[in-house]
Amino acid sequence: MKIKAAVVEKKGGPFVIKDDVELSEMQADDLQIHMVASGICHSDEALRKGDAEIGYPIVLGHEGSGIVEKVGPEVKNFKVGDHVVLSFYGCGNCENCLKGMPTRCLNYAANNLSGVRPDGSDHFTEDGHRVSDMFDQSSFTTTTVVRERNAVKVPKNLDLRRLGPLGCGYVTGSGTVLNTLKPKPGDTIAVFGTGAVGLAAMMAGKISGCTTVIAVDVVDSRLQLAKELGATDTINSKNEDAVAKIKELTDGKGVDYAVDTTGVTKVMEDSIQALAQGGTTATIAVTANHIDLDTWNDLCTNDRSIIGVNMGDSIPQVDIPRLIKFYQMGMFDFDKTEKFYPFEQINEANADSGSGKTIKPVLVIDDQYKPEE
Repeated sequence: MKIKAAVVEKKGGPFVIKDDVELSEMQADDLQIHMVASGICHSDEALRKGDAEIGYPIVLGHEGSGIVEKVGPEVKNFKVGDHVVLSFYGCGNCENCLKGMPTRCLNYAANNLSGVRPDGSDHFTEDGHRVSDMFDQSSFTTTTVVRERNAVKVPKNLDLRRLGPLGCGYVTGSGTVLNTLKPKPGDTIAVFGTGAVGLAAMMAGKISGCTTVIAVDVVDSRLQLAKELGATDTINSKNEDAVAKIKELTDGKGVDYAVDTTGVTKVMEDSIQALAQGGTTATIAVTANHIDLDTWNDLCTNDRSIIGVNMGDSIPQVDIPRLIKFYQMGMFDFDKTEKFYPFEQINEANADSGSGKTIKPVLVIDDQYKPEE
């Protein structure tokens, strides 16, 4: 079937909205999704620019939300009319998936970042030629098909336009803290970068019971929002030395945990220097930057650790409902980071994301959708 999609035709090119993209036929375990909205993530921009490449032309987007309009004969957990958030695809059969670690799926790259469906077939074509996909999802479309394992059912009384970013940015930041770092009540944490991922990590630190939650950024308006969302302290690292200030706020010790979401070399290095003895920093930004590390003095002598975390070590079908519950309880106000844009303004929305003008742009693809009262 023909669908409307935002296509990046070449490396570094703009998004071009086309209405002649051909969507693949459904398979037995597929859902056909009427897309309502999609968040824009920095990973989309990295692929658009070519910092990482899948192949062009490509339909990006991996923070989609929508309504199930068809189900394959082998689908067991969804029905037509269900509201869903879309996330990455884990095969469910490899050793790591069976251990409950789908973010470490041994087929993760092939399933999510190869440009084709998990079975190797084309997700989209145009004039008979392949158009690459992302995350077996490609949410910058009016309609898509996904595997059952891509989808997470969500309550129908919540605004679908707000929920899509739970599938990547919010689950990545919060999962890094809740699933991987696992701070205890009374611990201390610093989050470097207060975009969507950083704010999610920061709110998760508060949920975990951290008594000192420090947000570090260079934009005062973001730091103000961080304070509103639960930061006990904020640091504008453009105006003061972040490491020195963190040490001051923690009686000279440093923090037990740090999360870097910036991918900026100096900031990543600061996140290590700000650690207390035995502390751990998680570096989770999509970046090509490297750090200068003295393993003995920076790590060994203070028993510090650096870890990388993919997608918050999350199980979307477990973690997204948990975040929604926190949201309903007023503990995870992710919607305060969002701004809606019409689908046709995707290039403007992406630019606003890149400049920092908007923390989390959300494309409204179905402008007729109305949340249930």
